[in-house]
Amino acid sequence: MVKKILLAFGITSMTLTAAACNTVRGAGEDLQSAANAVDEET
Repeated sequence: MVKKILLAFGITSMTLTAAACNTVRGAGEDLQSAANAVDEET
């Protein structure tokens, strides 16, 4: 029973971590795009 709980917790943690990485990567790409747009205007 304890192994099942730990396994479920581990899978949930990995899923949330992967989702957070994708979110941070997307935010970084948005900032890069905005910076490039400002550079092209100057």
